[in-house]
Amino acid sequence: MERLAGTKRRRRRRRMRIAALALAAAIAVALVGVWAAQEWPGRMPGLGGEPSAQPQQPSGAPGAPAETGGSGGGAGGAEPDGETPDGGAAGGTEEAEYDPDAFVTPEDLAVEYDIVIQNGRVINPETKLDREGLNVGILGGTIGVVTSHPLKGKRVIDATGLVVAPGFIDNLSYDPNPYGVWNKIADGVTANIAMHGGTASPKSWYSYYERNRTPVHFGASFFYTQARNQFNLSRYASASKAQIEKLVRDAEEALNNGALGISFSLEYVPGISSEEILPLMELAHKYNVPVYFHARYSDMEEPGTNIDALNEIIGYARATGAAVHIDHIHSTGGTFSMKQSLQMIAEARAEGLDITACVYPYDFWGTYLNSARFDEGWQERFRISYEDLQIAGTSERLTAETFQKYRREGKLAVAYAIPEEDLIDALKADFVMIGSDAILEPGNNNHPRASGTFARTVGMYVREKGVIDLMDAIAKMTLMPAQRLEKQAPALRRKGRIAKGMDADIVIFDFGEIRDRSTVERPDLPSAGIRYVLIGGQVALDENGVNKNVRAGQPIRSEFVRAGDVKEKLFLDEMTVPLVEYRGQRYFDLEALKGFGYGLSWSGKDRTWTVTAGTAAGSGSGSPADIPVPERGELMLERGWRAVWHSGGKTNAFELISIGERAYAPLSLLSALGWDVAGEAGGARAAPPAGL
Repeated sequence: MERLAGTKRRRRRRRMRIAALALAAAIAVALVGVWAAQEWPGRMPGLGGEPSAQPQQPSGAPGAPAETGGSGGGAGGAEPDGETPDGGAAGGTEEAEYDPDAFVTPEDLAVEYDIVIQNGRVINPETKLDREGLNVGILGGTIGVVTSHPLKGKRVIDATGLVVAPGFIDNLSYDPNPYGVWNKIADGVTANIAMHGGTASPKSWYSYYERNRTPVHFGASFFYTQARNQFNLSRYASASKAQIEKLVRDAEEALNNGALGISFSLEYVPGISSEEILPLMELAHKYNVPVYFHARYSDMEEPGTNIDALNEIIGYARATGAAVHIDHIHSTGGTFSMKQSLQMIAEARAEGLDITACVYPYDFWGTYLNSARFDEGWQERFRISYEDLQIAGTSERLTAETFQKYRREGKLAVAYAIPEEDLIDALKADFVMIGSDAILEPGNNNHPRASGTFARTVGMYVREKGVIDLMDAIAKMTLMPAQRLEKQAPALRRKGRIAKGMDADIVIFDFGEIRDRSTVERPDLPSAGIRYVLIGGQVALDENGVNKNVRAGQPIRSEFVRAGDVKEKLFLDEMTVPLVEYRGQRYFDLEALKGFGYGLSWSGKDRTWTVTAGTAAGSGSGSPADIPVPERGELMLERGWRAVWHSGGKTNAFELISIGERAYAPLSLLSALGWDVAGEAGGARAAPPAGL
């Protein structure tokens, strides 16, 4: 297989993002699509309405000017072409190269760091930094500097010839049990997030793993199946209206107790109905968190195909505006239909819907034999037979007789049922990240992905097969999972990157040696080629192996800021509007600009308000009644909305927040528009530029 040229791939990726795909994203499943369109209408956002999709969280502090024209940190699909043998892209770059030394001060160089990682090839997917000969200085749990200049350290790790990358974030794992976490660390994982599964009781869940000094960072979703079990419902039964109302209340409590999102396993519990899902999707949109779906179907045999499954999920996203993530799309939702499935998602994203997916880098899946996936007809659906099943942790292939025996016992079997081309196509998609869907458990009745997912991604699909380049692979294992969850989980905004001020969660590996060693027979074998793992600035793996005395894991929770009593005002000439504070900055209702002749237009696709120049026609005498005061307790959210305007051939942008259904802009936006802004007792006063 030819290697892949990063430069040519990026050009083609940009063209693909601009071009509309040929087919409609989803001809909705008749009953679900029509019902959703009639009963749960998508919002048509104006100044008083929310957008029809939850946007990606942009990098940078809220309210800060945003860079324009970027890709949002997603890893792009690849095209065949030349590439350097070590996984780097051949040829030059189209944009100015990021220089970490531009941000280094003399004070940074004078510090004696706790740990210095010396002379490594540092890769930071957020800035596209990929440079050899760099040093990383770590103080406590934080990266203090990234530089080519020499540094002093109490401990020096020689990274000559090694890749220094952000610690891998596994956002499709399960509870961080005390047996499997060590294999996660050996695979380079520094954050284990239970978004396939999770918990119905996050308050007690987080407390338990904090008390047990979990060695990796940890977080979880609100697991709908577990919550639903309180009613002793069969997997084929639907919840009643009263039960649904209780589950919605439970989910809201869970989000306020730190749950990172909501997760559904529709194939395993086929009785879960749209009447159950849609209220939870509405709740997720309200709280600005994603919904993770194990889709309802995983094959192309009627009735119920991958296309139906994706139409269902896309329909929910379109109807509610909630962000969604599709679990392991190569085994559920894309097997035997990957090109069509990816096209459907790409078209939905082109509409402005916030949809991502993930894969694990194996062409065989695994699950429990007593699950609904093995209901009658599984041989036809998955195009396999008994001999294509193998009990994980053994070499035993199944027969009709042993299938029935192990089904009664609830054993996990792997199924050799995924065309590798489906996996390869998914890996190339710019919205598909890596997630293991496993953690090793006592007894080792597990898929090898529990121990080898991340090393295999690099070793097999970057180095050996050249499916994606190293920068993209690292983005899919670090930055993209962080961005998927970081809107309401501030801890993740400091992970998935290597830069000054970021958390010191780092993996150091040998690109020529990294590989998975785990097998179906021995899923417990740790990965090879990973030399060091740092978690919170502590060395959890080195030349002596995993250090089980290092217990640096911290909880990763959702956090919500709510409006308080509004006591300050912004005086805009003759207009007075509420002034609110959010994370140390002050914001005003964007609609106030209309009182001065500015035009405001919304693009749901780009999640932006375009501001056009103010004119003298705007008198500034608009009625304050037009700008409501936020109610106490309303959520203040970073949905990724931006205000943009064009001036002097440049596009300027500022990040906005939402309160209720309205957009709020930082005071710094007024300054950038030429207003004279000054603080005063009771708030701030802003004078418009001359001629306005």
